[in-house]
Amino acid sequence: MEYSIQYVLLNAVVILYDNARWMSWNLFLAIVPLILSVLLFRRTQLGTSTLIVPPLPLHLRHRSWLWWVGVLTFIAFLPNAPYILTDVIHFIDEVRQYAHSVWIVTLVLIPLYVFFIFAGFEAYVVSLINLGYYLKQRGLGRYILKAELAIHAMSAVGVYLGRFLRFNSWDIVTHLDALAMTILEDVLAKRPLLTIGVTFLLISALYVPLKQVNLAIAAYQKTSSKRLRSANSLRF
Repeated sequence: MEYSIQYVLLNAVVILYDNARWMSWNLFLAIVPLILSVLLFRRTQLGTSTLIVPPLPLHLRHRSWLWWVGVLTFIAFLPNAPYILTDVIHFIDEVRQYAHSVWIVTLVLIPLYVFFIFAGFEAYVVSLINLGYYLKQRGLGRYILKAELAIHAMSAVGVYLGRFLRFNSWDIVTHLDALAMTILEDVLAKRPLLTIGVTFLLISALYVPLKQVNLAIAAYQKTSSKRLRSANSLRF
């Protein structure tokens, strides 16, 4: 039993070391649009001051060129979050590699990949919730569903370009001509469209329940905070 524990711990260290670099990079790319969504679509409290990029009220931000540059960057990087779903292929490979040890699979690989994939897709969900918040604040709440579906579709295309054709978000700037030609010649073919369609359905199916969970948690925290403030005011 002692040998088994040492064996699992040793392999856990090896697995974490082997995966740390690419997992950290992919999570970083997934978190970039989340950070941008907070800066672009929310009022961000930083200590005692409020950080706004650009420094304009919500209803005036669309008038700033800096805000629009931020939005375009947000859209370009957003597919990196659901892209993490496709990293399940690495999980399958590692399960095959460690199939001889059920303990490594259940105690190391499954928790590691569940956390990794959940964190990446959660960044996607919260990013779109922040966008929806901005649309509501501008009186455009009726367009939230359409915006979400459009972004799911664009993200599905982005995931395909990244996973199968190995394009990156910054290729929109550095290799725009090659990217455009690839979309026209390759992506619009039958097989890529089928893959993109399945990806769109998967993103949509996972997004809906996670969004509701996030909104429910936020509503509960808001209600609890109000109750706590009320209780404190009555106490004094």
